[in-house]
Amino acid sequence: MSETTTYTVTGMTCGHCEMSVREEVGEIPGVQDVQASHETGAVVVTSDGPLDRAAVAAAVEEAGYALA
Repeated sequence: MSETTTYTVTGMTCGHCEMSVREEVGEIPGVQDVQASHETGAVVVTSDGPLDRAAVAAAVEEAGYALA
């Protein structure tokens, strides 16, 4: 069963920022879909089960941003 979680990410300012976050978070095992909005700071992750917040935080940091 799919699970959807919304995270708040700081520092995204454009579409390129969104793409970077989507690519990094999308590499986490179990992630099915990632939607990011620099306008709201929201990153919505759909996965096949619960995700480790630390793994999401590390992926966001790899993209150059931070979880709020």
